Amino acid sequence: MPFEIPKLSYAPDALQPYISKQTIDFHYGKHHQAYVNNLNNLVPGTKFETATLEQIIKEADGGIFNNAAQVWNHTFYFESFSPSGLREPSGSLATAINKSFNSFSSFKEQFAKSSVTLFGSGWAWLVKKPDGSLEIVQELNAGNPMRKGLVPLLTCDVWEHAYYLDYQNKRPDYVQALWNILDWEIIDKRY
Repeated sequence: MPFEIPKLSYAPDALQPYISKQTIDFHYGKHHQAYVNNLNNLVPGTKFETATLEQIIKEADGGIFNNAAQVWNHTFYFESFSPSGLREPSGSLATAINKSFNSFSSFKEQFAKSSVTLFGSGWAWLVKKPDGSLEIVQELNAGNPMRKGLVPLLTCDVWEHAYYLDYQNKRPDYVQALWNILDWEIIDKRY
């Protein structure tokens, strides 16, 4: 069965002014869709033809890995947003953030720094380690922390196509804007 781009749970203009409809149209509608199309063209006749995205990410290399990871990463990224929602973590995730980073404010600073300082293109991630503690990691290009046995909770896409139309070269402004549309109810469920 071919992979498909999942439908957004919000309208393409619902995240404005933080992410414009134009960026959603290009980033979700064109870039994300291109990864889906590429993956569907690459997997027929391979051992990944009936695999899940997670299996492909953990086992594949090259173009199949890159496109599968980008499909998964982008889906995960877009599913973290809502025009209205819980803007701070709660419950056990809030406790874990405070334990790992001293406070939500400190976590935000460290996550933003990781997002802004990643050289080139890639992703900043909040992950849960096997011992239950939290960590912020950077992954280049299509990298995904599942390959290292980590559980992704939150990501920031720092490929230029994620922010260039709205923020040009101002990656820090883009990263700061995301705090206004992240829905921590969704992120809490991942924990």
